[in-house]
Amino acid sequence: MPTAFVLINTEIGAEEEILNELNKVPNVKEAYIVYGLYDIVAKVEAESMNKLKEVISWRIAS
Repeated sequence: MPTAFVLINTEIGAEEEILNELNKVPNVKEAYIVYGLYDIVAKVEAESMNKLKEVISWRIAS
């Protein structure tokens, strides 16, 4: 099963809200607030590479 770890930057103070929204996406298996260069790390899985690209591009990046 294709898997991606997505590194996300958010607006200051929006981390919890974004994390809650990410957890509603069925393909997001894990998501954590982290400290450093990025604000959130999400583990995303899908049944194919095309579906994985679609989820990241249209559900997460937007």
